[in-house]
Amino acid sequence: MVACVVGLGNPGSAYAVTRHNLGFAVLDRLVAACGLVWRRRCWRPYWLADARAATDMPQRYCKPATFMNRSGIAIAALCRQYGYAPADLLLVYDDLHLPLGCLRARATGSAGGHNGMQSVMDALGTDAVPRLRLGIGPPADNAIAHVLGPFAAHEQATVAGMLAAAAGAVPWLCSTPWEQAVARVNGMPQRAQEMNGLGATARGQQHGNLN
Repeated sequence: MVACVVGLGNPGSAYAVTRHNLGFAVLDRLVAACGLVWRRRCWRPYWLADARAATDMPQRYCKPATFMNRSGIAIAALCRQYGYAPADLLLVYDDLHLPLGCLRARATGSAGGHNGMQSVMDALGTDAVPRLRLGIGPPADNAIAHVLGPFAAHEQATVAGMLAAAAGAVPWLCSTPWEQAVARVNGMPQRAQEMNGLGATARGQQHGNLN
């Protein structure tokens, strides 16, 4: 079972609304919905939000305080501190190889060119790290400018729907047998996920267990 959900992103207000910070955005939404608070001890390279009671939901939510390309430093420190194995984590992050609005979950595989995920895999010494990827679509030209830029106005509605669906999918992935959860998350387009109640069902489980 997933013990800690990790959102990848860059710290600081300059990056808050960029495509590369979707992992942070999903976790901020989850933490706020659960009534939890982000905390960081000054010597640790990450922020944590701890669940208030033992449940079948994640024990913790984490955001690395390192920049994206050094995410592995924070996650390795997290795993040492709490004794987590890579399989105990669920990483949430953006993916330019997926169409905008698309969600994909899997338990293993390459980083697909995502430097934050590659840093985590290098630090943990394995590619068997469960992940939920959020599609941001391919760049028109420069990939770095694409991921570090904001979404266009005409993309905002799709992004909002994707964030809601991802926030619903996370507790589902954490509380349901993995293959069953992945089949449901991956088997429907983003809008169909919302229409079929994935987000509502999972959020209901989340609130029921954490409140």
